[in-house]
Amino acid sequence: MKVRLISLTFFSVLILAAFSVSGPWHAAPLALGAEKAKSPQKVKLLDINSATEEQLRALPGIGNAYSNEIIKGRPYKRKDELVKMKIVPQATYDKIKDQIVVKQK
Repeated sequence: MKVRLISLTFFSVLILAAFSVSGPWHAAPLALGAEKAKSPQKVKLLDINSATEEQLRALPGIGNAYSNEIIKGRPYKRKDELVKMKIVPQATYDKIKDQIVVKQK
C-alpha cells in the first residue's frame, strides 16, 4: 500500500513538473507569430480607375452609393481627387488611402 502511494505521488509530481516546464516552450511560438504579424506585408493596392463596384465596396466605409460615385467620376489622375471632387468625405478617404492607387492608362 505504501509503495502504491509513493508511486502515485511520484507520478503526480512528475506530471506537474512536465506541465510547468512545457509552459514557456508553448508560449514561444505565439510570441514569434506576433512578431511576424507586425512585420510589413505587401498589400495589393486597388486601382480606383479600373476596380469593379464589388471591389470598391470591399473597402472600409465604401458602400453602394460611394462605389457608384467613384465609378462615375473616372478617370482619376490622383487618388486624393476623391476628396477634392467631393466623391467621398475626408474621414472615409483616410480609411482607404493606404489601400488604393490610381494607375494611368
